[in-house]
Amino acid sequence: MGLPTNGLSRRNFLGGLGTLFSQAIFISSAAAPGFAKKKKAQGPTVSDLSTQIESLGRQLVSVPLDECDPLTSQVQQLVLDDLQNWITKNPPGPAPDGMSYDVRIRKEMEFAFSKLQYPAFGQPQVLSGPWNGSVVTACGYTLGWSDFDRANVVALYDTHDGKTSLSGVDHFVQYTDLHLKIFPGPDPSSFRFLAYGLRLGKSQPRLSAALYGYDGQSLKSLWQVRDLYDGKLELTNGVLVIRYLKEEEYIHALTYNRKPLRHMATYKPSAQGLALDNDHEIPF
Repeated sequence: MGLPTNGLSRRNFLGGLGTLFSQAIFISSAAAPGFAKKKKAQGPTVSDLSTQIESLGRQLVSVPLDECDPLTSQVQQLVLDDLQNWITKNPPGPAPDGMSYDVRIRKEMEFAFSKLQYPAFGQPQVLSGPWNGSVVTACGYTLGWSDFDRANVVALYDTHDGKTSLSGVDHFVQYTDLHLKIFPGPDPSSFRFLAYGLRLGKSQPRLSAALYGYDGQSLKSLWQVRDLYDGKLELTNGVLVIRYLKEEEYIHALTYNRKPLRHMATYKPSAQGLALDNDHEIPF
């Protein structure tokens, strides 16, 4: 059958073919119910890192600290595995945007905790520096799910000759937050840093601090103080100064409407860690 030679008839003929073609497509789609739904279901089904941690965080909200290990250990595994993968793919070195290496890592950790909702939260801390031909990176975080329930993790990564290894993990004092500072020591064969944090107390916050050392083999705790009443620390030129109260003296002074004495302890670095230089009373 040939095409009509008349212009109008030719347009009507082609239009009719178009209508028949459209109807054929409609009938074909209708004959395969669920076609569109099956296509949509082909997307990714694995939750991303932040979603997995958010799910664990929701479960933590109803769990006391002394029963939290099954959940917090899962969070730890997710975070440390992600850090190992990220550092391996992004070795220390200058970034195109000029961002420092520790900030880049902290942003990666912030993403991991980005979907946690109040009261659950994650606060990362990172420091990084060259040492003995390697770049040593300490990564820590506070995972909290109330004003008091807080768990801390400190991990150390060593990058040498383009290879990154996890060289140690420790759990800093529970119930506190976490901060990190590089603390150079007298022994160049050891990379040292200070971890410290506060926890809420009955009337005053309480300070805990720990000095960590890395000798190229493992991470070790070299020194520690815990629960110093109203403690405040200052690190200057390799000397650590801690000002604090003694709780019994504080309570006694308040009973008689007096100002309590404050104490100041000075620690200097030693081969073993930190040595107490002096501890004396100062005015409140």
